[in-house]
Amino acid sequence: MDILIILFALLFLIFVAYRGFSVILFAPIAALIAVLLTSPSLVLPFYSSIFMEKMVGFIKLYFPVFLLGAIFGKVIAMSGFAKSITRSIVTMFGGEKAIVAIVLVGAILTYGGVSLFVVAFALYPFASELFKAADIPKRLIPATIALGAFTFTMDAFPGSPQIQNIIPTAFFHTDAWAAPWLGLLGGSFIFVCGVFYLQWQKRKAAKAGEGYGKDHLNEPIEVATEGLPNPLIAILPLVLVGIFNKVFTSMIPFYYGKSFDFTVIGLKDIPTVDVSKLTAIWAVEGALLIGIATVLILAFGRIKKTFNTEVNLSIGGALLATLNTASEYGFGGVIAALPGFKAVSAGIASTFKDPLVNEAITITTLSGITGSASGGMSIALAAMHETYLTQAAQLGIPNEVLHRVASMASGGMDTLPHNGAVITLLAVTGLTHRQSYKDIFVMTGFKTAGVFLIICLYYIFGII
Repeated sequence: MDILIILFALLFLIFVAYRGFSVILFAPIAALIAVLLTSPSLVLPFYSSIFMEKMVGFIKLYFPVFLLGAIFGKVIAMSGFAKSITRSIVTMFGGEKAIVAIVLVGAILTYGGVSLFVVAFALYPFASELFKAADIPKRLIPATIALGAFTFTMDAFPGSPQIQNIIPTAFFHTDAWAAPWLGLLGGSFIFVCGVFYLQWQKRKAAKAGEGYGKDHLNEPIEVATEGLPNPLIAILPLVLVGIFNKVFTSMIPFYYGKSFDFTVIGLKDIPTVDVSKLTAIWAVEGALLIGIATVLILAFGRIKKTFNTEVNLSIGGALLATLNTASEYGFGGVIAALPGFKAVSAGIASTFKDPLVNEAITITTLSGITGSASGGMSIALAAMHETYLTQAAQLGIPNEVLHRVASMASGGMDTLPHNGAVITLLAVTGLTHRQSYKDIFVMTGFKTAGVFLIICLYYIFGII
């Protein structure tokens, strides 16, 4: 019964999200229905102490990232930088390569350490301009951005600085470069399959006479094509964001150490700050500030007339995206605390005996239920990592393989309709689940298949 309650809450939230209802309203409703059906007396304590704590904690950590990412994406569009880069790409590669170009730019940004949420904001103006120029349906933009940002560079390619590739290091005593060949092969499989599918969808749409479309929501503002900046100047802010994100990631721990104690400046009532957990967030915030400042310095003349109006719109979009994702995070926290969630975890563990298969299925299932790759993986590894290590040692499986399977599995079924990143991506692009989720789900299928591909490659060929 406990498991049915979890599934009911999950399916209900997926249904309302797919139908276009706000998850800000329905995520807490779905979570509290699950609590009500489990133990009615716990509804109010769960709401205040779990749902709201998780939601507010997410906002505290990530709202500045959403805000700066939205402003960065807006000034990139207003300045004409997006149009300049788009025209250059069209000239160099032609419309046939529009999808590949967006995927590669997204991959470069995420592999450089830029947050997935920031990439959604920053890449959309480029994607919109490029798809419009090539007359590719706008409904394919979310899946294209998802392929570039949410898949192979997030958790498959070795060395990725994304949190999904960092979490396993603490459990398996590995580093971000674990199992490099498996990661490269699995990531390449996802990339090739994803691009092939999107190109196929583009050709189908062209045969049916479907172009970019009209009357879309949240379209980037039209920018005059006369006097556009040089594309090398236009791409500079993006390059600087990637570079300074890396620089700040190295500098912050060196300057502050692993933690900061306020007592050294005479403040005794403020808790010690765990710098190691905030380094990536602080780094990307600083990098985005430099990117925004660079655009303002280079192109203030082009954006000053509409700066206030457009930036206010981007702030509204950032608030909506943050609350959507935070509400999903609160939902995941409540679900993870219920008995049904623990029963699901235990059931998977007892059904699949092979450690790699068990790990993959457990993590991707829990990530799907919570709507969070990092959340599902953290819960699974906290409970099961010692078991995986023991079983792997008995079978001679290196810890690096456990790491890569865990990382890639977390990014498998996490992108169900209620996932915060999916909802943010659709909100940023002004599209709905009905319009674009089918293609995002296909990317999810490729991600999930990639995990089991690398397990097969390891067992058949011993590739690490």
